[in-house]
Amino acid sequence: MTIPFFNRYQSLFREGLWTNNQALVALLGLCPLLAVTNNAINGLGLGIATGLTLLASSTAISLIRHLVPAEIRIPVFVIIIASIVTIIELLMHAFFYELYKILGIFIPLIVTNCAILGRAEAFASKNPVDYAFFDALFMGLGFTFVLVVLGLMREIIGQGTLFSQAHLMFGESARAINITLFDDYNGTLLAILPPGAFIGLGLLIAGKNYLDQRNQS
Repeated sequence: MTIPFFNRYQSLFREGLWTNNQALVALLGLCPLLAVTNNAINGLGLGIATGLTLLASSTAISLIRHLVPAEIRIPVFVIIIASIVTIIELLMHAFFYELYKILGIFIPLIVTNCAILGRAEAFASKNPVDYAFFDALFMGLGFTFVLVVLGLMREIIGQGTLFSQAHLMFGESARAINITLFDDYNGTLLAILPPGAFIGLGLLIAGKNYLDQRNQS
């Protein structure tokens, strides 16, 4: 009997977006998450770059999993991840230069993101390509979702705007989606400083835990 597509990957979908979300449960990759999410577009840009790295590296590692000796697997994984990050960094430098300058050092630091190396070692190196691909896809989407939501929270409270730098990613026409929520709003500095990121992430984790406990009762 043929297993429907969604049922085949349902557990991966649920784990990546909710039950094993790398930012809310595993608490991996928090340095860039907390550093750049002072608005939604920064969070989206870093999330896409991280997700693409996770997707490409997990797929590549799954493809060569039987060819790499166990003794050197970690160095090989790091080389693959670093190569992919370099390609993404060069593409961002070429096509999204202003956003690239804002994200700065956190693009090359994707190489050191524990979530990517962790999924490579724990999942991609032990599973077929299709499972590795969809695990990486859903993990990347879950991580990006947290980045964007945290960025939205901090941008609204800190600046009173939504998508204030959308043109950096989507072109000049995207300036039209820049929304000012509050007129004559002086902003809340705490929200766009590092302590605001810690508070915002703590609220997201608390909200997730509350929903989990409510569903179990």
